[in-house]
Amino acid sequence: VDNVRDLRDDAIYTPSQVKMRVYIIDEVHMLSISAFNALLKIIEEPPEHLLFILATTELHKVPATILSRCQRFSFRRISQEDIAARLQYVAYQENIDLDDGAARVLARLADGGMRDGLSLLDQCASATVGELTAERVYACLGIAGERKCGELMGYIAAHDTRKALELFNRLYAEGKDLGALLDELACLTRDLLVLKTAGNAGITMLSGVASDQETLALGKTFGSGELVRMMERIEETTAAFTRSSSRRMDAELCLVELCQPELNTDVTALNARLTRLEEQWKTGAVAAPQKAAKPAAPAEDEELPPPPDDGDAPPEEGETPAPKPQNDAPAGFWLELCGGVRKELKPPVTGFFAGTANAPVQGVLTGDRLELQCTNAFTAQMLDKPEILEVVSRKAGAMLGRPAQAIVVDLSAKPKGNPRMEQLMRFGREHADIVKIKE
Repeated sequence: VDNVRDLRDDAIYTPSQVKMRVYIIDEVHMLSISAFNALLKIIEEPPEHLLFILATTELHKVPATILSRCQRFSFRRISQEDIAARLQYVAYQENIDLDDGAARVLARLADGGMRDGLSLLDQCASATVGELTAERVYACLGIAGERKCGELMGYIAAHDTRKALELFNRLYAEGKDLGALLDELACLTRDLLVLKTAGNAGITMLSGVASDQETLALGKTFGSGELVRMMERIEETTAAFTRSSSRRMDAELCLVELCQPELNTDVTALNARLTRLEEQWKTGAVAAPQKAAKPAAPAEDEELPPPPDDGDAPPEEGETPAPKPQNDAPAGFWLELCGGVRKELKPPVTGFFAGTANAPVQGVLTGDRLELQCTNAFTAQMLDKPEILEVVSRKAGAMLGRPAQAIVVDLSAKPKGNPRMEQLMRFGREHADIVKIKE
């Protein structure tokens, strides 16, 4: 405050040798409220010979009363290529052996500011003996680096919690800053989301946290909804670091939730999982169940054991495969129907229409009849309501172009009659030569 008052008192005098008296105040956002109030009076009514140049990198911290009395000039960010070239020139002039990879890393961390890039170069050069490489920059600044960050994201994509926590513990033991680690992870998540939404045009907008090839490979393993959920979770953890008593525990919990999205059951997490399944279904990346391998045929000269005496006995109850219901639905009908039903119905009913193979309800279309086959009685009870069946019937009819009727079928209900007796009767009809059935 005293310095600003002295400046204000000296500024009113007309210069004797030059036309203008110019004051440049750098990092003006660091001034206190009292200092701003002291400066406000002369800024409101400046003499003709006086000019103030206020420089700041955080414009939102400057009071509105000061901003309204200034003419604003916004400087654009310097490209990473230009910053890296300038750093190479400065390093050559100062006899610093700067590697090209290290220059690119420093340019990325500078975030468009040449002064920040030169400060980082000076900081790393003073702490390094010999050639300044990218790995030494990572070690000096306490960040994980593009290789470790890409490796950690790969474990998250594979849902490998154990390896992700092992890598995190190794980086923590090496003294890496947890805030910088999560910031790199957030930048890589942002890059993947840009590639998902902008396609190949998004390559020019990448931050450079990981290589372009690695980013393109990782982008194929995530869905858009999943990336949005990951970004929100990382940002929440980073924001909570300022008031956290155990930053390591918060970061580990964040990693566990990223690797195992099923632990979180809120709407955002469920939507992310459904989005990933829908994208896998559209691209044909859904893994089909593997059929059991057939036993190898015995060799011709191998002596086979004698057949059992009760070989002609009727088959057991579990041996007769259940007939597969006929489904007349076109390809992708049930998945698209589930998406349309979820938009109109409300929770918790929307959770039943997941569209996955292990969902509690599956749709089987036979002619104009759509059976909602439920795996348990609770699901059947929840769906067997007129207002729900009306929505499903209307959506199905609009998709098929003809009227459709939805009914609920409980697959867990016990079948009527004696299934064992029906099997015996079927066996008797097939072996009429040895069995006589009396009506």
